[in-house]
Amino acid sequence: MSTHNIVTELKDKVLSGGSISREDAEQLAAWPDREAVWSAAEEITREMCPRQFDSCSIVNARSGRCPENCKWCAQSAHYSTGCQSYEIIGDEECMAEARHNHSKGVKRFSLVASGRAVRGESLTHICSLLRRVKEEVGISTCASLGLIGHDELMALREAGVCRYHCNLETAPSHFATLCTTHTVDDKLATIRMAHELGFEVCSGGIIGMGESPQQRIEFAFTLREADPVSIPVNILCPIPGTPLESAAPLTDEEILDTVAMMRFVHPRVQIRFAGGRSRMSRATQLRAMRIAVNGGIVGDLLTTVGSQIDDDRRLTNEAGYEF
Repeated sequence: MSTHNIVTELKDKVLSGGSISREDAEQLAAWPDREAVWSAAEEITREMCPRQFDSCSIVNARSGRCPENCKWCAQSAHYSTGCQSYEIIGDEECMAEARHNHSKGVKRFSLVASGRAVRGESLTHICSLLRRVKEEVGISTCASLGLIGHDELMALREAGVCRYHCNLETAPSHFATLCTTHTVDDKLATIRMAHELGFEVCSGGIIGMGESPQQRIEFAFTLREADPVSIPVNILCPIPGTPLESAAPLTDEEILDTVAMMRFVHPRVQIRFAGGRSRMSRATQLRAMRIAVNGGIVGDLLTTVGSQIDDDRRLTNEAGYEF
């Protein structure tokens, strides 16, 4: 492939229904004209993705005391972060959150729980909540309950849940430096089971955890194994008390490079703003949305402050989407 127009050739390859390779992605990452790469990704987004912004809200159904040692996480019991801990969210608090988000036009509602996996009475309670939300509020429901298996996933299906979330977090070559209590393969096993049982899968991760640009490419291609309909992109919010509390922030260019690469590798997937975007300027958020980001987690997040729904509506409209 000639080097003088590699960005255009790879863009056209994707637009014609083809897939780029790791080698292609590495050439894109090395291309000196970053603006050309971002503009090409923007064209792919415009041509291959709907103009409807896919919004979702998440509620922390169980918080803190997690036995896993993920270095980025405020909820790990291995670190002293002052994170609030509780078992299962109250029924009426959960229902009020669901009704509020539905009234604001948010399209999906997810319960997320700390811990390696949610089982037993906790799972029964969460399934009951999700069933009520689906039946009484009418919003689409999702769940993120860790490394669960066939029986737990079947209980969620029976409760009306249509999408399961399990982040790969980062490249497999980097993951073991950040967490030793489970692996990317453990996550992929849960994701494969979710697919087998008919769930849509939401899977992404966090950038800015010390990974190299090449590892971000590795991460993007590993996500192909997860075959997600939605990829949440979190930008690390360093939490005091965690091993990553002093992590250097990413530049705006690194963030835009990452979402552009995700769009080239996953041309039809919802690439979703998640945690950490408050660290970006409004102009950079808008540019990221035009380049690739066509979904978002709105409202408050798990242990960091998220975005206001009305602000997101204005932002998405300015970026050319319908909220």
